[in-house]
Amino acid sequence: MKASRHGTLLPLAAVVLLSLIWGYNWVVMKVAISDCGPLLFAALRVWLSVLVLIPLLLVMKRPMAMPPARYVIPFGLLQTTGFVGFALWALEYGGAGRTAVLVYMMPIWLMLMAWQALGERLSGIAWLALALALLGLLAILKPWDFSGNWRGTLLALLAGIFWAASAIWQKRHAPPGQDLFTVTLWQTAIGGLGLALMAGIVDPLTIHWTPAFIGALLYNALPGTALAYFLWAYALQNLPSGIAGMGTLLVPLIGVAAAWLQLGERPGIWESAGMVVIFMALALVSWQHLRSDAREPTPTPQE
Repeated sequence: MKASRHGTLLPLAAVVLLSLIWGYNWVVMKVAISDCGPLLFAALRVWLSVLVLIPLLLVMKRPMAMPPARYVIPFGLLQTTGFVGFALWALEYGGAGRTAVLVYMMPIWLMLMAWQALGERLSGIAWLALALALLGLLAILKPWDFSGNWRGTLLALLAGIFWAASAIWQKRHAPPGQDLFTVTLWQTAIGGLGLALMAGIVDPLTIHWTPAFIGALLYNALPGTALAYFLWAYALQNLPSGIAGMGTLLVPLIGVAAAWLQLGERPGIWESAGMVVIFMALALVSWQHLRSDAREPTPTPQE
């Protein structure tokens, strides 16, 4: 029994640490874009991540050959160019906490896309989660108040939609037997090219190399990418995906708390209510996945 608890506690600790890293990164990125355009920072952090991933794959003796282009190019454009790019762009117009919550509505969009693209039926819990998410979004948007900033909200929602679309693409088009780390390297590099192109069109190519900016780049490349990939892979290998997914609910919560404490971003009444309702919706979606995992036999690790 002690070994069993020990074997569960370590993966759970990995999920908590991962959520802390990713949650606080919303504040790190918000600070960084004061010294650099958001798309330019996105391109820099992605390419620095590639430079970190290459030696990691070599040390791990993973295959380096590029996966099929018809699969990995759209995947990179959706996952890295779309998701990362629009998330950073949204931070230019919106607060770190609010942006984190809106981006992490991804499971709601994924649920709807899987219904249409994969034929996955929606249960009563899923419809309830969708209704709660839309109510929460309505409270955050406050359409009756025309003074709100809609640009940051739209960009954050687009980031979550691109993220969900990349998951659908991965599920439908991933060739069998592809190494996850190899795919990550190539889709990140391809998506980084898209980000560099977007940055060249949209952002002024000016960087203030302050200590805060350099620290933000290093944070994104080392704990935010290299360590995070290992933590996520370890958690998925040792926990049901539903439990791992529920753990990541901490990410937007930590983002909101960190932005409040460090940046003074205090949500208003309507915004706070909307965030709470969206968290409830995401928790329902994660709980549904957890129930599905509990009904399925636990897969035997391949390595």
